[in-house]
Amino acid sequence: MLDYSKFLKYSKPGPRYTSYPTALEFSAAYEYDTYIKKMEAQDSSRPLSLYFHLPFCKNACYFCGCSVVFTSKEDKMLRYMEYLKRELEILSKHLDCKRQVIQMHFGGGTPTFFTAEQLKVIIDEIKSYFPNFIEGAEISCEIDPRHINEDQMRVMSEAGFNRVSFGIQDFNEKVQIAVHRVQPYNITKDAMDLARKYNMLSVNVDLIYGLPFQTLETFKETLALAITLNPDRFAVFNYAHVPWLKKTMRKIDETTLPLPDEKLQIMQYTIDFLTSNGYKMIGMDHFAKPEDELFKAIEKGELHRNFQGYTTKGGADLIGVGLTSIGEGADSYNQNFKVMAEYEEAIDAGRLPFERGVVLNEDDQIRQYVIMELMSNFKIDIERFNKLFDVDFSTYFAEALEELKPFAEDKLLTMDDKSIVCSETGTLLIRNIAMPFDAYMHQHKASKKTFSKTV
Repeated sequence: MLDYSKFLKYSKPGPRYTSYPTALEFSAAYEYDTYIKKMEAQDSSRPLSLYFHLPFCKNACYFCGCSVVFTSKEDKMLRYMEYLKRELEILSKHLDCKRQVIQMHFGGGTPTFFTAEQLKVIIDEIKSYFPNFIEGAEISCEIDPRHINEDQMRVMSEAGFNRVSFGIQDFNEKVQIAVHRVQPYNITKDAMDLARKYNMLSVNVDLIYGLPFQTLETFKETLALAITLNPDRFAVFNYAHVPWLKKTMRKIDETTLPLPDEKLQIMQYTIDFLTSNGYKMIGMDHFAKPEDELFKAIEKGELHRNFQGYTTKGGADLIGVGLTSIGEGADSYNQNFKVMAEYEEAIDAGRLPFERGVVLNEDDQIRQYVIMELMSNFKIDIERFNKLFDVDFSTYFAEALEELKPFAEDKLLTMDDKSIVCSETGTLLIRNIAMPFDAYMHQHKASKKTFSKTV
């Protein structure tokens, strides 16, 4: 039984932990030569997960926190395609591209802003360098329903794409106008019908609560419409209003944002509504049908979390390609340039467009394991940890365990010598529960403008 009385108490800024250390710790102290050496030294027996950033959008959605280039000029897109090709060529000199690929994701921007012909060229180019996609590889794409047609969907289907996520955010017209994204229901339905026509195995939708002019009543209407689309998964995100980081968010009138209590009511209703309509909750923001592979992974303690969200594809090295893309090795993270001119300049010089990153020390790796286990599987097997790291958990994390006592008193988790296990309510506050294990949090506590609020 969820206890919503706990939530406002724990509402404070905190990381989303798509990585640990978080991107705030990425820096130029991780030098290019070290990055190349680490890439060349990767274990060839480990599979690959590929991420391609296709950054273009025609117009700004004011809520968006992604790295986007706004354009309607085709020559910019053709130019980017050429640079992607050249980046892949340089990458192939430093990476064993014959390794098995178990996952590939197109993110943006709006990947389907590229035409069907352009998407085919990009996909063919990728597969010419990475020929060993395993059977059943998870190949996915983020799609704006306003920018998709049958030719594009056919190209993706023929290329093996099997998972698509459609951004809805909200169906209320007043909300849509306020965030500069008008998207009628029928456009979304047509796009999702198209995905099913072309045999996408998982057709998912994204919603956001906390947007301007949203109320509990308007979001009830959005959910009622969304459920008629019968998605395989829902991602329902808490809007992260960070105008100090994203200029387009400054166009949102903050006085129109729902207050914390209203957001809590929306979240409470969303959980009750989706679970009563056949979906099960996964952590803080995902819902899926009970037969979804994510639940089997949770039961085995094998769910993973990366920059694309929850996944069952663990144990892979993540290779990020394109503007601002992030990669992850066994003990490092790396990020490409965010500015197009710098991205192109690096490739023109025959270098990968690496800008910054972080190499994990032993303490980082220990804490990364704990935080990602909590974020993914909502529990820690302490005996397993002690064997894995040859470290005594209770001694190493004595300070963190002290910080967790109020969570235990509030019945958000149980802990003993063998395990830490989150309650159902605790999984929704998992960011808060993970924070005591974050060695870098004390550096950021003074600033209220570092992270979005957890509730």
